[in-house]
Amino acid sequence: MKTVTREWIEKAEGDYRTAEREILAKPPNYDAAAFHAQQCAEKYLKARLIEAGISFTKTHDLMSLLRLVPSLDPKWEALRPKLDALTSLGIEVRYPGVSADEEDAQEALETAGIVRSLVRSSLGLHG
Repeated sequence: MKTVTREWIEKAEGDYRTAEREILAKPPNYDAAAFHAQQCAEKYLKARLIEAGISFTKTHDLMSLLRLVPSLDPKWEALRPKLDALTSLGIEVRYPGVSADEEDAQEALETAGIVRSLVRSSLGLHG
């Protein structure tokens, strides 16, 4: 595995742990959980693309990254609705006027977990 791929995975894992921690915090910070879930999915997608030698532009849009992944594995297309929702939520909660609730945060973390599992499996990583 490329060194840069490992670095992206380490960053993604940090975001995943932060999202989990923020959901359980007293009081919970659902906005932070949703944001870090989006960041986790983004970094895992980038790790997968980098490992495959597929270049991408600087973006936080999961849909832009997803468009590049089906060349590796067409089943990723099924995640389109979840990733679209995660992109919007992860961006919107950073600003006043939009807040995540517990359900939003849980769905965001679930989506990040799916991306995490798929990428880790495709790279031969366990856990």
